[in-house]
This record gives sequence, structure tokens and C-alpha cells, in this order.
Amino acid sequence: MTPSEEEAVWRNRFITINLTRIGGTLVVMVGLIIWYGDLLVEGGSMTLGLPMALIGLAISFGGPVWLAKKWKTPPGQ
Repeated sequence: MTPSEEEAVWRNRFITINLTRIGGTLVVMVGLIIWYGDLLVEGGSMTLGLPMALIGLAISFGGPVWLAKKWKTPPGQ
């Protein structure tokens, strides 16, 4: 790979990790809106909003770690 191609790969990985964080945060926010707001059910819906918020938290915190481990260069290369 040329240096410019390698920089593009790292830039795209950086963008992907940040979009994963942002996407997880958006899922949390939508889950909280469903849980506490009147979006789907009057008075909120804990049965739908809580699991959605927890899934968003897992994506927001665990997704970037998983991606970094997936992309880690094996030793010796």
C-alpha cells in the first residue's frame, strides 16, 4: 500500500469508530424518548424504551472496542 492509501484506510476507520459512537448515542436517545415520552404510547413505554437504550449503550461503548480489536495488526507484521 502506498502512504496515501494507508492514510485513507486509517481515516476511514477513525470515521467508522466515531459513527459507531454517534449511532449508539442516537439509539440511546430514541430509547429514552420512547421510554419517557409519548412517542408510541401515552405515558411512555418502559418495555420497549429500556432495552433499546441498553442496546444503544452497548453499541456506543462496545462497538468501537470491538472494531479496534478486529482491525488490530497481528504481531510480527
